[in-house]
Amino acid sequence: MDPIIQDIGFIIGTTLMYSTPLIFTALGGVITERSGIVNIGLEGMMFFGAFVGAAVAYFANDPWLGLLCAALGGAMWGLVHAVACVTFSAEQIVSGIAINFLGAGSALFISRMLFDGATQTLTVTKKVPRPLDFLFGEGKMFPSSGFMDLVFNRFATVYLAFILVFVVWFVLYKTKIGMRVRAVGENPEAANTLGISVTKVRYGAVIMSGFFAGLGGAAMSIAVVSRFSHTLISGHGFIALAAMIFGKWTPQGAFLACLLFGAAKGFEIFLGSKGVPVASDILAMLPYVLTIIILVGIVGKTTAPAAIGKIFEKGDH
Repeated sequence: MDPIIQDIGFIIGTTLMYSTPLIFTALGGVITERSGIVNIGLEGMMFFGAFVGAAVAYFANDPWLGLLCAALGGAMWGLVHAVACVTFSAEQIVSGIAINFLGAGSALFISRMLFDGATQTLTVTKKVPRPLDFLFGEGKMFPSSGFMDLVFNRFATVYLAFILVFVVWFVLYKTKIGMRVRAVGENPEAANTLGISVTKVRYGAVIMSGFFAGLGGAAMSIAVVSRFSHTLISGHGFIALAAMIFGKWTPQGAFLACLLFGAAKGFEIFLGSKGVPVASDILAMLPYVLTIIILVGIVGKTTAPAAIGKIFEKGDH
């Protein structure tokens, strides 16, 4: 295979792999912020999900159970955020910051208990499978095209993330549930007068945001790599938030933005593998520098849901 074609295939495949955790988490951000609740605690939820996913996958030797438990772990912190912000009308940014600390701290504390004082899990021997290996046999897909293998023979989480982008879009824009979520995020007072329970809608949306963030964390720990460590997430939850804003609070927009950020990571890994004479720390900065540039460039050019961050108390209306 032509080296250039091989390099392109490697970059695309790596982009898809590293975009996947961001896609899951950004979809969670879209859901909660469409309901009017700010959730900057996605980083902590993602961190906790990464640990739970890897720990369960290690002890149970079942990556699917790890993914499910990671999602439920993220949803648990989503529930905590919902209780604070919806029931007790806490400041949503402050609650999100607290979730980031609590999610990370609890994950590290439990890790030390289960893994002899270590802040990382042992290696997961059974990672999330690659569907095309299962269907065609390892190494037998596209026997004449290494490029196609590099691009399409990805972990199941990649395909799951792509499917969920469509599912979230369909639910938000083509179903009654989605209409209620968007109505609550735009004008909760009007939604309340129409008989929509603002509290129930926001609780569901915030819990689902944690569910998706937990999936995102597990996609890192039991697909992209084979273990959890305290440096694994390293700001990916905030990059997912940036992707959500860049994508104008839509599933499809967030998806495309995540691909862009994933491409930055793909180039970082590609350049590192080619021995480009640039310090590794500089290469590692690429996704974060891109995040800052994009956020600076779109300030004032995107419109958030009208009621985002605003406290709604039924008794006042």
